[in-house]
Amino acid sequence: MSYAYPPKLKKNYGKKIKKKLNGGRHVQEILLGFDPFMNLVIDALWKWQSVEQNNIEMMATQGNSIVVLEGLEQV
Repeated sequence: MSYAYPPKLKKNYGKKIKKKLNGGRHVQEILLGFDPFMNLVIDALWKWQSVEQNNIEMMATQGNSIVVLEGLEQV
């Protein structure tokens, strides 16, 4: 049986992170929560191909759509 191990993101709660999603989307956000499958709950500022920005108060991102995840603040 396969188990999902939680990602080591607890130290980044409440801190800014940046992620790249499939489809060329980039998001800068504040991490609010996550689950063992790396589905993230975030407070986000969306950028679509560096042209337009949208402020979003709270949203969830599926873990399987995340390509790169990077911490922007020192832990």
